[in-house]
Amino acid sequence: MAMARNDDNPADPFKKALAEATKVMADDSDLTVNYTVDPSGVSGDIMRLPQVSRRMTRDEVLLARGTADALALYRRYHDAGTHARYAPPGDIARELYEAMETARCEAMGARDMPGTAGNIDAKIGHEAARRGYGQITQPSEAPLPVAAGYLIRHLATGRDLPKDADHVMQLWRGFIEEQAGGTLEELEETLSDQAAFARFARKMITDLGYGDQLGDDPDQIDDEDEAEAEPEGGEEEQPDSTGQDDDQQDEAEASPEQSQDETQDASQAQVSADDMADQEMGEETEMPEGEAPMEPPAPAPASEADPQYRVFDTSHDEEIAAEELAEAQELERLRAYLDQQLEPLKGAVSRLANKLQRRLQAQQNRSWEFDLEEGILDAGRLARVVANPTTPLSFKVEKDTEFRDTVVTLLLDNSGSMRGRPISIAAICADVLARTLERCSVKVEILGFTTRAWKGGLAREKWLNEGREQQPGRLNDLRHIIYKRADAPWRRVRDNLGLMMKEGLLKENIDGEALEWAHRRMVGRPEARKILMVISDGAPVDDSTLSVNPANYLEKHLRDVIAMVERKKQVELLAIGIGHDVTRYYDRAVTITDVEQLAGAMTEQLAALFDSDPRARARFMGIKRAS
Repeated sequence: MAMARNDDNPADPFKKALAEATKVMADDSDLTVNYTVDPSGVSGDIMRLPQVSRRMTRDEVLLARGTADALALYRRYHDAGTHARYAPPGDIARELYEAMETARCEAMGARDMPGTAGNIDAKIGHEAARRGYGQITQPSEAPLPVAAGYLIRHLATGRDLPKDADHVMQLWRGFIEEQAGGTLEELEETLSDQAAFARFARKMITDLGYGDQLGDDPDQIDDEDEAEAEPEGGEEEQPDSTGQDDDQQDEAEASPEQSQDETQDASQAQVSADDMADQEMGEETEMPEGEAPMEPPAPAPASEADPQYRVFDTSHDEEIAAEELAEAQELERLRAYLDQQLEPLKGAVSRLANKLQRRLQAQQNRSWEFDLEEGILDAGRLARVVANPTTPLSFKVEKDTEFRDTVVTLLLDNSGSMRGRPISIAAICADVLARTLERCSVKVEILGFTTRAWKGGLAREKWLNEGREQQPGRLNDLRHIIYKRADAPWRRVRDNLGLMMKEGLLKENIDGEALEWAHRRMVGRPEARKILMVISDGAPVDDSTLSVNPANYLEKHLRDVIAMVERKKQVELLAIGIGHDVTRYYDRAVTITDVEQLAGAMTEQLAALFDSDPRARARFMGIKRAS
């Protein structure tokens, strides 16, 4: 009997069996299954599953099986084209839409393959416990999209959810059923049809109060297109049909003694000839004016700002929430480390936060319009009525503040050159601004950008394997990180900023695409005023890209994106450069030479933006450099 070698991994047979079962379940024999510490997911034909150690603990096995089943079912039952067609542009609406579609795929799998239900329950329970859902006490602290997805899965399968997940669902269940109870009755009949379910999900989103984020109705657009196309189609068909009848009639009159068999042969030949003629007309005849050419549309450019900007491969790019890149316990530890690093600055940071809050709240003091014919009764004017009863009553109305309907996005450079004190200062200042602006009814989104690898990653490997194309464009895998969504309460995501302290996170920086990404997210927001603040330490740098493209390739793209943002005027753009002059890129910018100036620079910039005096605002924003 052969002896097992000491270096054999006892988990390997399990991994191999799970990989093969996953391919079958996904109905995709070309799928490659990897086990990695990176976040689970699917990129192209590669599926990433949680790592399974040699010990093969019960929790590891259940999590790997549940994750594999969930991803495989999504791949089996999900059609990307249908999904994209109905996908809403707004952030919350899209999160609701995605959560419900994931729940639909898992519910379909539970019906067709009941064994998957228990595995996915284990995965859901693990994720809910990791995110602390069991400790939440108020619905406002729980994510509505997650709760909606849980409810859809529960109603579709009839299965009880794991304890922590059920807790989140119950917090929101009363609200969801009150607002969308009628729509939920349609769940059963739409579950197996993705297009019908997408329409159901959009109705749910409207019921829950996010209909303004849905964008145009794709079905209505299709109906309008068909209505426009029908008259033209009818006019084209009539001549062909009439012509064919006339030809057959002429042939019958010219050959009255022709046998029945010969007539059938002639008719078949005529049909074939007509088909060939139709094909030739389709190739040679010009399309009617205003009609699109009958050929596949050109692929969308990689960048709206510069159609010439190229990306070699986007299949490994990543947009990911910070909490997906580290366990909850690790985020808590990293956050504690961040707080410890910045303990010496605690007093100065608190003073800056208080200063910013005072300046903003001073502009939020109530102001009123008086002597109106309707509104709130003005008690201060009642003395006039007592003195002269013929004097009409006077009313007042509160004026709206200028910046209550505002969102601010902080886009943080997470490149390797920011390592150490610069990234610590940037993280704590994002913390200060998020807390302070939230108190003043201003929503804040915090984003970060880096790459998944040094010097290329999977995109470069593919480029090498495919013959090293000349000037392939961007040649690295992006990692865009969402530390805080604009609608998320700060207390729920506070630990996420600790992720910036994680060893190995900070790599290369491709600023142009990150800025374009942040701009797209902001444009889809409903707020009237949008402010985007970029915090970076210099020019975009990615060794893999710059080694095979012109030396200014990434820098030119950044300038093009900035020019597009300024031209569209949908977002107010400003920047802070840490130790490097960014005023050569951004018109509204401050460059600081000492990282300890960052907190003050951010505070002053935002306070000036909210200044009610446009002249004062212009004076500050005219400053290009901090002394």
